[in-house]
Amino acid sequence: MSETPTPPDITALQHSSRDLDALPAVVARWLAENDPAGRAVPTVVLSDAIEKNGQSSETVAMTVTWPGAPEGERLVMRLAPTAQDVPVFTDYRLDHQHEAMRLVRELTDVPVPVVRGIEPTGAVLGVPFLVMEHIDGVIPPDVLPYTFGDNWFADAPAERRADAQRATVRTIAALHSIPDAATVFAFLDRQKPGETALHRQLAWLDEWYGFARDEVGPSARADRAIAWLHANIPAGPAAADPVLCWGDARIGNVIYRDFTPVGVLDWEMAALGPREFDLAWIVFAHRVFQSITESMGLPGLPDTLREEDVVATYEDAAGVQVGDLRWFHVWCAVAWSAILMRVTARRIRFGELPDGTDVEENLLHNPLIDELLGDAS
Repeated sequence: MSETPTPPDITALQHSSRDLDALPAVVARWLAENDPAGRAVPTVVLSDAIEKNGQSSETVAMTVTWPGAPEGERLVMRLAPTAQDVPVFTDYRLDHQHEAMRLVRELTDVPVPVVRGIEPTGAVLGVPFLVMEHIDGVIPPDVLPYTFGDNWFADAPAERRADAQRATVRTIAALHSIPDAATVFAFLDRQKPGETALHRQLAWLDEWYGFARDEVGPSARADRAIAWLHANIPAGPAAADPVLCWGDARIGNVIYRDFTPVGVLDWEMAALGPREFDLAWIVFAHRVFQSITESMGLPGLPDTLREEDVVATYEDAAGVQVGDLRWFHVWCAVAWSAILMRVTARRIRFGELPDGTDVEENLLHNPLIDELLGDAS
């Protein structure tokens, strides 16, 4: 009997060069200066629970104890990346994330974190940051991906995973139901050339992918995918019906309790666009993890987040028909290329990979691009 293969060790990926030792005192003073109740400086203790999911920002959990309070409160800080830490995105608008979460809380029942404060200038820590209330629950892990097993999500009964899937897709439908999104979330419209939100999303992807490839070199597959996207831009409702897109819509950005979403996280990619962007993203993200898992000879979760199931749940919840997702899957594939290129550049910067590393070796979703474009000219 063959042995189960050992998954690749990606548990020590470094996100930041920041020295966290000085952070508690600085944050404590800032919290006191911005406390509506005018309380004295609290004690801040950083937690060991540094977020491992995601690659775009630094997330630090902390316990804050105010003078005279019987116990501390748990807060979470998200910091924009510094230039030397090889940021994933070309820019990082915590003010936009803050406003998007505020409006979603105001206009829907979607459980986004309560933001307790934002420092948008970088004057305190060198980069902008925001502080949110902690939400108790569990998240399907990225490291190692939940599809590898030995975690609460993969090891749960199939019907409970299906409950979580349906509830998450219904959450996406609720986000998309906000009326007049183009006006309410106008600040999230990509400030790029293009006649529709879809065209502007593609222009933004062009710029982002170019930013990523400039440091580590191009990917032949991603280059081909970009060309295909421009040659096959959808027409009709998909191009003209913008909704609030969460952007990074995947189960690894959701906090669950009893398989029900209680926290919707990570709004860095929030934008106006067709609803198909979020649906393609949640399916494609799972397909990436599933394909990696299968490449290791493991079964993964092949019955989870299948496109037909996601679309059926969404159409029932939203009361609208979804267009063909192929174009949006290819868009997701290029976006994943940009993310993994920047992660590769970061790993080279921190000495985790040698200079001259072939970027194609780190684009673990390349087989999915081949599949998506297999019959393209």
